[in-house]
Amino acid sequence: MIEDVWIVFGIISFAIILFFTEKFTIDTVAIGVMVLFMLFGILDLEEGLAGFSNSATITVASMFVISQAIFRTGILNQFSNYLSNQAGKSETKLILTLMISAGLLSAIINDTAVVALLMPTVIYISQKNQIPPSKLLMPLSFGALMGGICTLLGTSTNILVSGIAEKAGLPPFGVFEMSAMGLVFLVSGTLYMITIGKWLLPSRESKSGLSESLDLGNYVVEVSITKDYENLQEPILNQKLFKDGSVKALQIVRENGNKIKVYPNTPLLEGDLIRIISDQINLSKLKKLKGVEIKAELDWKEESVTDDDEKLYEAVITPHSSLINNSIKSFNFRQLFDQVLVIGIRHRAGLFNTLLSKASLKPGDILLLRASEESIQSVDKSEDLLLISARKEINLNKTQVYLTLGTLALVIGLAAFGVFPITLTAVAGAVVIIALRSISPSEAYKAIDWKVIFMLAGVLSMGSALQKTGGAELIGEGVIRIFGSFGPRVVLSAIFGLTFLLTNVMSNNASAALLAPIAISIAAGLNVDTRPFLMAVTFAASLSFMTPMGYQTNTMIYNPGNYRFTDFLKVGTPLNILFWIIATFGIPIFFPF
Repeated sequence: MIEDVWIVFGIISFAIILFFTEKFTIDTVAIGVMVLFMLFGILDLEEGLAGFSNSATITVASMFVISQAIFRTGILNQFSNYLSNQAGKSETKLILTLMISAGLLSAIINDTAVVALLMPTVIYISQKNQIPPSKLLMPLSFGALMGGICTLLGTSTNILVSGIAEKAGLPPFGVFEMSAMGLVFLVSGTLYMITIGKWLLPSRESKSGLSESLDLGNYVVEVSITKDYENLQEPILNQKLFKDGSVKALQIVRENGNKIKVYPNTPLLEGDLIRIISDQINLSKLKKLKGVEIKAELDWKEESVTDDDEKLYEAVITPHSSLINNSIKSFNFRQLFDQVLVIGIRHRAGLFNTLLSKASLKPGDILLLRASEESIQSVDKSEDLLLISARKEINLNKTQVYLTLGTLALVIGLAAFGVFPITLTAVAGAVVIIALRSISPSEAYKAIDWKVIFMLAGVLSMGSALQKTGGAELIGEGVIRIFGSFGPRVVLSAIFGLTFLLTNVMSNNASAALLAPIAISIAAGLNVDTRPFLMAVTFAASLSFMTPMGYQTNTMIYNPGNYRFTDFLKVGTPLNILFWIIATFGIPIFFPF
């Protein structure tokens, strides 16, 4: 029915707006779309929930477990050590090494994890070589994206489109079917980045002044507590001065000179000197408060907010962190991360105009943390935060390395030679790795990014709805009507261009799930092979270079690299156009019509 088609178009259009505005997380929107399709009767219950049992969803979940086991062995830290040894090399050689290393790793491991692994090392190299991090972090992210399209396992998008093809009765993708064309993109993109891209990359130092780069409450102030203070002997927890979070106590120096760490149950005593964070409004109130004397307004320096036992660290909110859309005040941060104190936040949209404790956290935000070397380990082990001011060292376990890499080789080899489908080998590989104790069952559950799983299950319903109602065929006919007379190559070019434009403003998986069924309908309408069109969607969906929100790795490097939105447009737009041209002529060579 034509009414059903328009309902589907309306729901998908609404979803695209929500993807673009980022009012809700991508997985929430995807599941919401799935529910709407079932409520309107477009999909029945079985069809709507089919995404959870789809081979793509199961394969991606299994590969999360295998990838985490590989990380736990410590073998990938050898790449970090190798990169660290590149300090002293020229900028061009560093960019080349970064992109090749990230590309090779991303071919078999999730590209977001690769960037998370290598980013602290890259920042260390930039400091060692006195090269702005803006010159190195974008090549790292772009190299990971290019490497991810070199094999079926490189990114969830590849597996997703393969699953859509299989559901449509077409052969699934081979493990290395994409490799030749993927290597063309990787080599071409690397050459671009060490020539034109290197020239376009911004030379922008990280902001050196803490107060310039982070929302730190504006003032560090030392105040003295006199005998006239009305809440003497009472703990910080009950002090009106600190209760609403507008004034934050960093350190107490007792009258005898002892430095005291601030905890909720720490009492205030006569003669205490307290080092606090305050904004200008509350600073004015402090000056009028009986029993409180302002001793000094200090500059924002590390020495002003730390002591002998504690240092400052920086950590990035990861793309799938459970902290996203929450505020520091909404959960007990110091309890969640063993006595770690947040004293500053930098958001990709700029500084917050609100209190730190009430600021809503977003992917890519940088938290400035104060912690001891012991307590910062709770952050280092967390999947919610990526510590970028220290390099993580993992002891190499040779036995687990051999067992885990051997299992991965079997997973890939058995699928590549067609002995078993990739979904079966991936699930079996995850089970074997748990049995070999490379990773525990509880760690395996934690390794799975459930937001990605729910997002995949949700976006698959868009493709199902388009196919069931004839929406995909209707759009396909429209594309053929406009471009069909120019031949299949021009139509393929149009599909590639539309996909990379969409994926720069919404989820790459959502773009692929939306356009893969349309690509199948277009190929059927032109009476040509579907493979080149599906590959165009697959490649283009992962080549997101024009915006910081186009792909998770771009979001991760945005603040640490001190980038601006226009930097991605300047460097990424020519690269996307170059790949568009290469795809138009290259894909039909490797995947004939």
